[in-house]
Amino acid sequence: MPIDYKKYPSNWKTEIRPAILKRAHDCCENCGVANYAVVSWDKENKEWIRACGNIHIDRYGLGECTYQEARYLADHWNEIEDERKWIVICLTIAHLNHDVTDNRMGNLAALCQRCHLSLDQKHHRQNAKATIEKKKGLQSLF
Repeated sequence: MPIDYKKYPSNWKTEIRPAILKRAHDCCENCGVANYAVVSWDKENKEWIRACGNIHIDRYGLGECTYQEARYLADHWNEIEDERKWIVICLTIAHLNHDVTDNRMGNLAALCQRCHLSLDQKHHRQNAKATIEKKKGLQSLF
């Protein structure tokens, strides 16, 4: 779901997000994968597999590159390889209590896409259920 920056304080991008990423050493605070790392999810072992192979490619697996460089490698590998789907990790900042107005440092965590979705899964289900129930209630009025 795209972020609606209108709900966030004006210093979100300039102070809050950079502070959380710095605290996390630019890695997911749950699984440890690095920001902008080129990785593939290993379903069997339930872990990220980093891009590797030589001193240059190893940089990409460790997130030691720009987003554009990582995107280029992931796209290239996806064109030539059918076995794995390569992605670029883009760390997000999660509100642990799901309240986007609660921007205390202790309520915020740097998470990869997978860990953030896992954290929010139950919350999203509850919201979806409430929306369905609300729609059913409105339909019964007519």
